[in-house]
Amino acid sequence: MKKHAPATLRNREAIAAVLQEVLPPTGVVLEIASGSGEHALYFAEQFPDLDWQPSDPDREAIASILAYKAEYEGLNLRIPLLLDASAPDSWEVRSADAILCCNMIHIAPFAVAEGLFEGAAQTLSGQEAPLIIYGPFFERGVDAAPSNLTFDEGLQARDPRWGIRQLNNIDAVAAKHGMNRMARYEMPANNLLLVYCPD
Repeated sequence: MKKHAPATLRNREAIAAVLQEVLPPTGVVLEIASGSGEHALYFAEQFPDLDWQPSDPDREAIASILAYKAEYEGLNLRIPLLLDASAPDSWEVRSADAILCCNMIHIAPFAVAEGLFEGAAQTLSGQEAPLIIYGPFFERGVDAAPSNLTFDEGLQARDPRWGIRQLNNIDAVAAKHGMNRMARYEMPANNLLLVYCPD
């Protein structure tokens, strides 16, 4: 029942190091598209003063998260929610002190990214509450890594609605929903970690 995503073991420490800088000291972190649940388990362990709320739109992912949660002795990892990022009006979480979304935007239609920002604008608890996004992006004026170009071609071959997004388009969606990009961190394997906050 447990799923394993190899990338989570490779990137979790690097992501956690940045989260240490940008997450609030206490409160609720809503994780969107938690996938296997390995990140949720690891980050809950790393940040014991935060309540970690995993979620995913896929029932098999929910089952995997529950399997990992069963092994966790801490009290700050919540029961995962079935949540569709593209339908923010249906989100069960009405308030969060931070939202984290890893490796989702490029493997979903663009409407999912739009829903993520709309939901974040409705859910985040204040101006300093961050939406944190991790994954590959293309940037104007920055040469794309060959591996990202190949990855993008493969994604679009699987589904033409998928693909690595242009960062300026993501910033525009953020602005549409009253959010601004506050930070950009270069991460291993040609990924970025981006931090958005409400105006």
